[in-house]
Amino acid sequence: MDSLAVLDQYRLNFNAGGLHILNVSLAIIMFGIALDIKISNFKNIFSKPKSFIIGIVSQFLFLPTVTYLLVLLLKPTESVALGMILVAACPGGNISNFISSLAKANIELSVSLTGVSTLLSVFLTPLNFAFWGGLYVSRTKLMHPIQIDFVQMFITVILILGLPLIVGVFFSKKYPGMTKKIQKPIKIASIVIFMIFIIVALANNLNLFLRFIHLFFILVLLHNLLAISTGFILAKSFKLSLPDVKTISIETGIQNSGLALVLIFNPKIFPPELEIGGMAFIAAWWGIWHIVSGLFLAFIWSRKKS
Repeated sequence: MDSLAVLDQYRLNFNAGGLHILNVSLAIIMFGIALDIKISNFKNIFSKPKSFIIGIVSQFLFLPTVTYLLVLLLKPTESVALGMILVAACPGGNISNFISSLAKANIELSVSLTGVSTLLSVFLTPLNFAFWGGLYVSRTKLMHPIQIDFVQMFITVILILGLPLIVGVFFSKKYPGMTKKIQKPIKIASIVIFMIFIIVALANNLNLFLRFIHLFFILVLLHNLLAISTGFILAKSFKLSLPDVKTISIETGIQNSGLALVLIFNPKIFPPELEIGGMAFIAAWWGIWHIVSGLFLAFIWSRKKS
């Protein structure tokens, strides 16, 4: 894995303007997701908590744990390992509800998990990264110790994910008529904005991706497959219904790598002088690959009844 060290010599073409667009698009996406959340969703959580609890545990406990074991096994470079741990510490991705609907999964459970995991991520994303990242750093004794402002990480997650979600839920509750009118356009617009951002970001860094993709493609593929399998095996072991198994697999395998990029490129969290190119490559490719794997999984599951 020593060849991965070359990634730290490069920085993705991701300027302040691009970061601002990503921040805004993530906030709009979370607001759009919040418009789908109804109070009844949370009532169902308490009346049938088993699938919900397993979904949360799969995302915030099992995925970071198996990711840590994976980086110990594969021994990638320091920044690549921390990038994988950071992605695993993030909540479910912003397209998980869309993928779940295509896969004929439990949409209500998917929306509930996305909403609650996003709120929990305000605390659990910095906490998980601090714990597992710190454990990795102490075990490997990094040549260049990385000091991270976890308070700033906490504030960033609140502003980008938590606040838009809370505003969206209250807006939906207070203005149900207007919510019905804007719900679909906002959902479509947010997905389009995010997809345009990914396409533009990929185009701006196409040469770098084509040059080094052979170094990190398999790593991201294995990590994503491990994430999906973690949710699937955990849900199956508790004998959940097929729609719930699908949902938990998707929610665990579709990670909010956009949030990971926002954190990585925030100079108050990861100063520019840190050589963390590997982290950025991992998070950026995750943002592309989990869409491909999610759509493929949805295609397979939508055609199978068992």
